[in-house]
Amino acid sequence: MGQLKIGRMCMGSVQTNCYFVYDDDTRKAVVFDVPCDGAGIYNALKSKDIEVAGICLTHGHFDHIMGANELRQAASVKIYAYEEEQEVCEDTHNNCTDQIGRLYTVKCNRYLKDGEELDVEGIRFRVIATPGHTKGSCCYYFEDEGLLISGDTLFCCSIGRSDLPTGSEATLIRSLRERLMCLPDDVKVYPGHGDQTTIGFERENNPFV
Repeated sequence: MGQLKIGRMCMGSVQTNCYFVYDDDTRKAVVFDVPCDGAGIYNALKSKDIEVAGICLTHGHFDHIMGANELRQAASVKIYAYEEEQEVCEDTHNNCTDQIGRLYTVKCNRYLKDGEELDVEGIRFRVIATPGHTKGSCCYYFEDEGLLISGDTLFCCSIGRSDLPTGSEATLIRSLRERLMCLPDDVKVYPGHGDQTTIGFERENNPFV
């Protein structure tokens, strides 16, 4: 296995980050969140000689899922999410697509457990359940690389909103403090919106910690 690298595409109406973590030798990639235009993502990665090997969702809100089915079909791969997020991914009220007038659902191929280690074509990472933004929000942690895909749980100097279906501010803050602030200071955090940060910077500067 070669060195893992990460790329980002900022997409959609609310500028959601779609990340792809890929092995520089095998050119296999896992895509994290698919805001829209799954075929476009597939073609953009293909033009870089990167092959999509799997799709992981940090949570099921519309701005993170609305290209997922299209990308799954184009790449013939599986979609994964944390098991507590099924009722968000598969329900148009909970995933807020009813609010934007474009009803959309995703039925994941597999729902994962908290702490589960996933290996997708040699790309290995761990699920960290971080409920609060939604009931089943999660982060994906690449321990060896010191890399965290945080979705809408943790932003630079902020956290995700908790006023949408299945959200809870108290639960979100507890997830932040108990599940993420225990990680090493130098872990690089790649959030669902905005710029990257580090656990150490957030520990010192995030008002919600």
